Amino acid sequence: MSPAIIPPFLLDRLAETEEPRLARAAAAARATIAMGRPERPARARLRLSIDETGTLVAEAAPGPDRVVFDAGNTERLPGAIVRAEDDPETGDAAADEAFDGLGATFDFFWDAFARDGIDAAGGALLATVHFGEDYDNAFWNGERMVFGDGDGEVFTGFTRSLSVIAHELAHGVTEAAGGLEYEGQSGALNESLSDVFGALAEQHHLGQTVERATWLIGEGIFTDEVQGVALRSMKDPGTAYDDDVLGKDPQPGHMRDYVETTDDNGGVHINSGIPNKAFHLAATALGGKAWERAGLVWYRTLTGGALSPTARFVDFADATVEAARAEYGEDSEEVAAVRAGWVGVGVIDDGATR
Repeated sequence: MSPAIIPPFLLDRLAETEEPRLARAAAAARATIAMGRPERPARARLRLSIDETGTLVAEAAPGPDRVVFDAGNTERLPGAIVRAEDDPETGDAAADEAFDGLGATFDFFWDAFARDGIDAAGGALLATVHFGEDYDNAFWNGERMVFGDGDGEVFTGFTRSLSVIAHELAHGVTEAAGGLEYEGQSGALNESLSDVFGALAEQHHLGQTVERATWLIGEGIFTDEVQGVALRSMKDPGTAYDDDVLGKDPQPGHMRDYVETTDDNGGVHINSGIPNKAFHLAATALGGKAWERAGLVWYRTLTGGALSPTARFVDFADATVEAARAEYGEDSEEVAAVRAGWVGVGVIDDGATR
C-alpha cells in the first residue's frame, strides 16, 4: 500500500454518512476507497549572502529539479507536464502550490541536513495534481507525490498545506534511507517521521521556533463544514478534530492508550501519535528551532543505517538516544531531552527501555 495522508478510517466514516449536505463528499469518499492507489511505476543554484564584514558572498548550492504533472482528473499517472524548473507560474493553484511546496521542502532538507533531494543525490522531485474526480487523498507512490482535489464539502485541495506536501515527500526520504515496513509499530514510525519532517519543513519555511509553531499536520485541508483544525496534532494527539461525521481524532499520545487494531495496517495513522508526541516533547525541551537539534537527531536516526525495517517504538527510542549521544555527548542536554521525550509517552520507563 502506498503511504497516504488521509487515514482509511476517516474515509470510511465519510463514506458511510447519510447527511444530505455531504452527499458529494460521501460519494467522493466511496470512490476514493474503491479506486485505491496506483503502485509505483542535479541541478545547481547560486546563493548570495552578506557575511559579518559586509562582504557579498556567492556560493553554489544544490537546487531542486521540480516537475509538476496534471492528471486532468483522471486516474492515469503521470499526466501531462504543466510546470518544470525555471518555468513561470501556471495560474493553476494546485500546480503552483505543489511546485512551491516541493521547493520549500527541498530547501528544508538541504538547509537543515545538507540532503540533496529525496534520494540525497539530486534526483527530480515529481508531483501530479488533479488526480481523480473529487479524490480525497494525497499519497507517495514510490516515485512521485500525487494530490487529489478533495470533494469540496469536507476536504479542500491537498496542495494547500505545506505540511502535507512535505509529509508525502518525506515518505520518499524514509524509503531511500532503507525504509520502515508499513505495518504496526514500524508503519506508525514511518507515518510519524513524515509528520515530523512535514511539521519541520513548515516551521523552517515560516522561520518558526518551537514555541510559535502550531505542530499541526494538514492545517487548512478541511472545509469550514468540519469541526476541526487539522488531520493531526503533534502537540496534543487526539485533539485535531471532533466532528459529527468524521468522529473524534483517535490518536493516542501515550503507550497506555496504544490502539490494537488490524485496520489501517495495524493503526499506522493512529499510533503514530505516540512517537509524534515524543518528538514534540524533546523539541520543546530543547527550545529554539526544532530542526536544529531534535530534528537532526531524528534525521541521523533515520539515515544512520542501523535502523531495522521492522523497528518497534522502543527500538527507535533507543536509536534516537544513541544518535543524540553520538552527536552531542553522553552528558548533553540533547540526550536528556530525547530520553525524557520517550519517557513522557511511556516508551522508556524511568530512563530504561522496556
